[in-house]
Amino acid sequence: MTAKKAPTEVDIHELIAGRWSPRAYSDQPVTREQLHQVLEAARWAPSSSNLQPWRFVTFDRNRDEAAFKQAFDTLVPFNQGWNANVPVLICVAAQTVTAKGDVNRSALYDAGAAAMALVLQAHALGLAAHQMGGFDGAAFREKFAVPEDVQVIAMISIGHYGDASTLDDKLREREAAPRSRVPLGEIAFDGAWGRAFS
Repeated sequence: MTAKKAPTEVDIHELIAGRWSPRAYSDQPVTREQLHQVLEAARWAPSSSNLQPWRFVTFDRNRDEAAFKQAFDTLVPFNQGWNANVPVLICVAAQTVTAKGDVNRSALYDAGAAAMALVLQAHALGLAAHQMGGFDGAAFREKFAVPEDVQVIAMISIGHYGDASTLDDKLREREAAPRSRVPLGEIAFDGAWGRAFS
């Protein structure tokens, strides 16, 4: 399944409405050009004071299987299961201290914006992308010598859509289930905290 459009309350751009987080991947490689394109999209995300604190560490199974395996091993077992075929992992991190030595309070926000640009570009290229918090950040930091002033935030798997019938029953149901979100009035307020936007 490659298409799973969001049932939005009002029309939004197809790039956003069509982006979703599948778990069925094929083992078809992601080209170097495609990987370059998703990283370039992330590079042009907005950031506070243009500090661009995002950092990405890429792992391409078909270029450096040993490094990929080390990154893959930091995923929790559940995520390892459905990522068995994925060709690319990307670690999302953020430089949390500025060049002046100040704490960058916007670093994580900005890195999240860059990650969203990355997954939207992946979707525009017809690739599947799934962002994950289920990994051992401390183990990743140690394995890849990530500096202390860089916060390891998330992992993104990127690849080509696979056959959902290869997933176990529970995941296959989740793959086919309608997409959902909490009502807008619970997350967007109008003029005062708790006054639902309508």
